[in-house]
Amino acid sequence: MAYLSSEDHRVVSDAVAEAELTTSGEIVTVLADRSDNYTDVVLVWSAALAFTAMSLFALLPQPFMDLWDGLIGGWTHEWTTGELASMTIALGLIAFLLAWVLLSWNPLRFALVPGPLKTSRVHETAITHFKVGAERRTHGRTGVLLYLSMREHRAEIVADEPIAAKVPAEVWGEAMADMLGEIKQGRIAEGLAVSVRDVGKVLSEHFPRAEDDENELPDRLIEV
Repeated sequence: MAYLSSEDHRVVSDAVAEAELTTSGEIVTVLADRSDNYTDVVLVWSAALAFTAMSLFALLPQPFMDLWDGLIGGWTHEWTTGELASMTIALGLIAFLLAWVLLSWNPLRFALVPGPLKTSRVHETAITHFKVGAERRTHGRTGVLLYLSMREHRAEIVADEPIAAKVPAEVWGEAMADMLGEIKQGRIAEGLAVSVRDVGKVLSEHFPRAEDDENELPDRLIEV
């Protein structure tokens, strides 16, 4: 799913190029639709609803039995042990499949994912993107990844070791706050751009641009 137009991409890329004019740091921006599909969460919810349906039948079987008898003609009969077991399994399967189908709707799926799990998955995915696209790929190991995951409503800033050694993680708080403030207003490109500028200011203080500095990483926004 594409969130930004080509003009929006240009806004972010230009912000990266401008920020890197005063620093040897290299800024990489990644915009993701989601950091994970959370199929494990869907499985847990589906299994929980299946067991709930089976437990309800075991606790209060008569309403289910009367409903079934009504559906097949209205005549009551003596339920055998095999029929009771089959009904229990059938209710569990129906509940499982129904939950799986309902949770294929993304708004519901992501609403049921616990917040700490979203934070953890976004962080893990940001680290993965950083290792692939920025870590140790510059001469002075001065890469910084700005990662935004839209479905989870979370962002991460990951820096190479030399930067992390000089810049505490909390310093990036202003960049995160400025970015999220714009994004909450629906201005995704502007949010990324203002965050890039904030990151650039921090980098220029600790890693000023040298005369022979070269642009080692692409300035363009990566949308995945």
